[in-house]
Formats: sequence, structure tokens, C-alpha cells
Amino acid sequence: MSTQPLLQRTAAKRIALPVKVEPKVAFANERTFLSWLHFTVVLGGLAVGLLNFGDKVGRISAAMFSFVAMAVMVYALYTFHWRAASIRRGGRGPYDDRVGPTILCAALIVAIVVNFALRFTQPDSTP
Repeated sequence: MSTQPLLQRTAAKRIALPVKVEPKVAFANERTFLSWLHFTVVLGGLAVGLLNFGDKVGRISAAMFSFVAMAVMVYALYTFHWRAASIRRGGRGPYDDRVGPTILCAALIVAIVVNFALRFTQPDSTP
């Protein structure tokens, strides 16, 4: 019989095991992407309504809201592809982004504040 113990420790070798990513992670990524696109459709609808039925201030606000909607679309597409690539490679995450939504919300707040500022500083055209 051998004099070595049954369970031996090796010299700090790490064994690379494949990480199994569940399909629900990819579906959650797609759901998040569709949620962002839903928001852009609503914001774009608001911009089109302001463009069609608004005055000069409405057209300026429509342009700002359209710009924010397009920025959100680009961000959503970039984030979707970045997360999908990370999931395909088997990355363990995190898959969240704290900077992007903050910048987009700040841009939306700026558009709303400019809309109100223009609306309240414009002289009344009604007699």
C-alpha cells in the first residue's frame, strides 16, 4: 500500500471549467432591449405629436425629443449586442450599465426643462 494520503492537494492549479449560461439570461437581454425600444417608440410618438400639432416651440421640443429617442435607440442596440456577446462567451457578468441610463435620463430632463422654459418665456400669441 502507498504511504501517500488519499486526497492530495496540488500546487494552486486552477482548472478551467466551461460556464453554462442558462437560456433565460439571453431572453432577459432581449426583453430589456425590447423594453428600451418601447420607450423610444413612446418618446418618438410624443415628438411626432409635437411636430404635427405644435407651434415653433413644439417643433423645437419635437426635435429635442427625437434626438433623445434616437440616442436611446443607439444605446439600446449597443448594450444589447455587448450583453449578447458577453453571454455567448460565457462571461459571468455583471451585465449592467450605470452610466448610460444616467446620461440618457439627464438628456431627457434637459429636453423637458428646455420645453418648459421655451413655453413659459414665449409671449402669448392669443389676443
